[in-house]
Amino acid sequence: MSRSTVSYALSGKRPVSAATARRINEVIAELGYRPNASARALAEGRTRTLGLVIPPASRRLTNVQLGFVATVVEAAATHDLDVLLSPSGGDHDRSFERIVTGRRVDGVILMEILLEDPRVAPLANSALPFVTIGHVEHPGPSWWVDVDYAALVRRCVHHLADLGHQHVVLINRSAELVAAGYGPALRSTAGFQDSAEARNLSGHVVCCADEPAAGRECFEEIRTRWPQVTAAVTINEAALPGLQRALHHAGLAVPRDFSITGVIANGLAEDFHPPLTAADVPAEEMARLAVDLLVEQIVNPDATARHALLEPAISLRSSTGARLR
Repeated sequence: MSRSTVSYALSGKRPVSAATARRINEVIAELGYRPNASARALAEGRTRTLGLVIPPASRRLTNVQLGFVATVVEAAATHDLDVLLSPSGGDHDRSFERIVTGRRVDGVILMEILLEDPRVAPLANSALPFVTIGHVEHPGPSWWVDVDYAALVRRCVHHLADLGHQHVVLINRSAELVAAGYGPALRSTAGFQDSAEARNLSGHVVCCADEPAAGRECFEEIRTRWPQVTAAVTINEAALPGLQRALHHAGLAVPRDFSITGVIANGLAEDFHPPLTAADVPAEEMARLAVDLLVEQIVNPDATARHALLEPAISLRSSTGARLR
């Protein structure tokens, strides 16, 4: 049997007979042979590796972000691809530059997009396939996956207004992320303010660092500055444990005394006590979509750019109730 016949059978580039393929597989099993991934990638002109670039304006990954990373790795594996994790921003610019210019990966997934994101232009100019998680203010024809934070926060506010709440607050992400132009934070603010005005509510916005201790401090600030507030919308999952402790410390029962809703990962919403009424961020779905869109670009460089703007339903649980009169 010729070397080329074995090569065709392993690569699938040309058909071989069923009997030949069976004999080759028997020999492979006997020898315990494993194809050399590096050699195969070199022959294909690909690295068989995807780059996953993590947030530029945050020092730690939230649980949702960690879940997203894990699902990207799993989804890539279904395509027989590896994932190279790389930071960006601050002291990590050289790492990102190597990803873009070094051709170390076949494509890039870029997390946590800013409205004016300085990482997008270099990628677009490099002709390296990429997908963004989030989208810049003017995305044009590009590949991205995002959650419609503005629409979901508006729906949360309308839900609270329907329950009779007149004084509400948005617990946003950190002041650093807002100042950096982090898309979900700014779009959530816009959606919150628009809907509060539309329903003639007194609406306030407060920034909160992405950690439990900040959640407690944030709630104490709300109680001091706006004691009339009876309900909150939040997109800050990391602050939820501290927020819960602050409510308990203040002797406030949820939802009898204070209602909470927001845009939060499903698992965290279920873990809140009582379970949180929330639009559940579909992190796993977003990760799989991102990998599929990136693979589509790699396989077909001439494919028309596509995107997905997700608007998950709000799951009514137990953390919102009618305002006490």
